[in-house]
Amino acid sequence: MLAQQRQAAIVDRVRVAGGVRVSDLAGEFGVSDMTIRRDLDLLAERGLLAKVHGGATSADSGSTDEPGFVAKSARQLSEKAAIAAQAAHLVQPGMAVALSAGTTTAALAHRLVDTAGLTVVTNSIPVAEIFHRAGRPDQTVVLTGGVRTPSDALVGPVAVGAIRTLHLDLVFLGVHGMSVRAGYTTPNLMEAETNRALVASAERLVVLADHTKWGTVGISSMAPLSAAHTVITDDGLPSPARQTLQEHVTQLLITPT
Repeated sequence: MLAQQRQAAIVDRVRVAGGVRVSDLAGEFGVSDMTIRRDLDLLAERGLLAKVHGGATSADSGSTDEPGFVAKSARQLSEKAAIAAQAAHLVQPGMAVALSAGTTTAALAHRLVDTAGLTVVTNSIPVAEIFHRAGRPDQTVVLTGGVRTPSDALVGPVAVGAIRTLHLDLVFLGVHGMSVRAGYTTPNLMEAETNRALVASAERLVVLADHTKWGTVGISSMAPLSAAHTVITDDGLPSPARQTLQEHVTQLLITPT
């Protein structure tokens, strides 16, 4: 296969899946990791994709851009791991908690599979699968129904109806972006409605957002900044943004990465 054909195929895969990994592409095309990285460098320079650690994702395109779960999984890996570790300290055995869809909440799910007596409500297919694979008999996992989004969230009237009757100790909310004007946002209108139902069910709302989410605005707001009791982010967040968040939320936790 010629280099141009391989690069065109890579662009197609990114467009369909939302993201690709260097190792997967190298195996598929029978070339070295270095060759694939050169391909990604060239395609990124042409604006056809965005390079991330270990692969590439779709180039950002605005407030309705919604990368797939695989694409988002390759972004800010160390930040998400640190945020998830911090968030896990807030969960005690026997709690009823909700995890929204997202890769940071999925990282948290891995941290919670050994928590005894936990009841987990989620509209995330990957989060539910993490708990299912763990197979812990003293945990209860409730997966809402709904329509599946590119980020593997279940949304819409069925999901909202399932959530509205619940009363939960903690809700962990992943966000597409956050800002003073728009609050916590998502690029998916139906997901916004579902997440608003999660927020309303919470005794305490904990927002999980790495530093790249600050200043990013999705098309639909889920809640104002002040709705969160706790925001957990990483130490890449600039000082002015930290000060702003501290003025709006009860607790701001900064995790080192």
